[in-house]
Amino acid sequence: MTSTPMADLWPTLPGADTRPEAAYRLLQAAVESFAERGFHATTTRDIATAAGMSPAALYIHYQSKAALLAEISRAGHAATLALVRDAVAGGGGPVERMRRLVEQFTAWHARARTVGRVVNYELHALPEDAYAVVAALRLDIEREVSALIEEGAAAGDFQVSEVRTAARAVTSLGIDVSRWYTDRSTETPEELGRRYGELVLRMLGARV
Repeated sequence: MTSTPMADLWPTLPGADTRPEAAYRLLQAAVESFAERGFHATTTRDIATAAGMSPAALYIHYQSKAALLAEISRAGHAATLALVRDAVAGGGGPVERMRRLVEQFTAWHARARTVGRVVNYELHALPEDAYAVVAALRLDIEREVSALIEEGAAAGDFQVSEVRTAARAVTSLGIDVSRWYTDRSTETPEELGRRYGELVLRMLGARV
């Protein structure tokens, strides 16, 4: 399995620059194990072995595999929210900003596809308190996209009948890339992002 670009993920975490190297190895191993086997089929031994550590060593840094999934999910969603906010806050009108948002959102889910697969398709396995944190981040992402669509609709740039549904469709397109994109895909993440950007603008009724 291709290694996930962890540098795209952990800078959003408080104290990331002081995280022990062993903790990074465990996070990397957990991401790859969860993506390959699924959360429930993965054991703490699987994760520790992939990280080159003993199972006992894992508990020095994390209480359980659920704690690993919680941190991965929180960090992945925080990174995505930061990307969305940067795109929305950039220069240009609604059409330009939506194009930029979709291009970057899509490319991120292609490049960081292993992380994306885990954080979006293992939500059911999160403990209740961890799920609440992630759910709040997901709602913030949806609100950012919805606000941009509303702005574009008010300016006459977008033609949509229901903003929330449109926002979910926009994000779902990008998220699904992490499910199917591989090293054998014919398009680079950036090329795919540009094509999805064009597709989303047409879906929103923009003149492109």
